[in-house]
Amino acid sequence: MFGRRKKGSAAEDAASEAEQVDGVVEEVDTETDDAEQERVRLEPKPRPDGPWDSSEVRDPAEGRVDLGGLFVPGVDGMELRVEVAGDAIVAATVVLKDSAVQLQAFAAPKREGIWGEVREEIATGITQQGGVIDEVEGPLGWELRAQVPVQLPDGTGGFQVVRFIGVDGPRWFLRGVISGQGAVQPQAAGLLEQIFRDTVVVRGEGPMAPRDPIVLKLPDDAQMVAEGVQQEEQEGSRFSGGMGQLQRGPEITEVR
Repeated sequence: MFGRRKKGSAAEDAASEAEQVDGVVEEVDTETDDAEQERVRLEPKPRPDGPWDSSEVRDPAEGRVDLGGLFVPGVDGMELRVEVAGDAIVAATVVLKDSAVQLQAFAAPKREGIWGEVREEIATGITQQGGVIDEVEGPLGWELRAQVPVQLPDGTGGFQVVRFIGVDGPRWFLRGVISGQGAVQPQAAGLLEQIFRDTVVVRGEGPMAPRDPIVLKLPDDAQMVAEGVQQEEQEGSRFSGGMGQLQRGPEITEVR
């Protein structure tokens, strides 16, 4: 962040020169303000490796699970869970062995990325809870590596390590939350990162307010999981963040 440049002392009889210096300082400040605004409101960057917009893929359903607003790549041995907020399905979680990535898509302005703002909001929310945030440039661009306060099964307090990743697309934003071993050891999250990259977002043409979640649907061959089977895991995997906390309801699981 740029700071205001302060003018040094000048002779009292050099009024005209001081005015010129003041003019230069004011011009620098104006440019600084513009630069800060551009930093926050950057246009979406190119996505040569994904995630993809539905208009960029010939057949989104090929090798992917159709969730309506998202087409999620299918990988051998993965478990796919959908999560609800109220009556709407708003997120999907891919579980692979001891790691997971939660995928959630949101509407965004047509010519403006929001990941920079979202990162700041998530970081603020977690630090206010007593958590620790580290912003780093990872394989998918800028991300947050966080230690989020949680209550352990024995009632004591602890921390859960998670990674918040995100990519801006045309009129949408895709956020991922990596947990488990893929967060503790980021080098072990290659397959989860590839799933994130190869996800296809279906924004639709209808009007949506920025940050509205893109609603998902159940896959056609989904199997219901008995209520309470995964309750213990659910209670330990709720994340706080800038988009608001999801309340996890009944889950649909697809085992590939």
